Amino acid sequence: MVNCDCSGYATRNDLLCGDGRTIRKNAFKDNDGQTVPLIWNHDHTNPEAVLGHALLENREDGVYAYATFNDTEAGKNAKMLVEHGDVRSF
Repeated sequence: MVNCDCSGYATRNDLLCGDGRTIRKNAFKDNDGQTVPLIWNHDHTNPEAVLGHALLENREDGVYAYATFNDTEAGKNAKMLVEHGDVRSF
């Protein structure tokens, strides 16, 4: 078991994501086992949008993420939102 704050599917194969993209099977296979930044709403322009990091696992049906939040205000807030059930998806 991976030690993390939360986990779940970052994306499922061949489904339309909230950002309007459809991720195909094995699109992230080269990222399997890599740790990547956990960013709020794909906002790569704002360093405060970085909430922590996620370890990615490529699976048959999509990409699973094990997320760990930073000890920043944004990270603490995101962790609280997840713990309270206000945010329930990646």
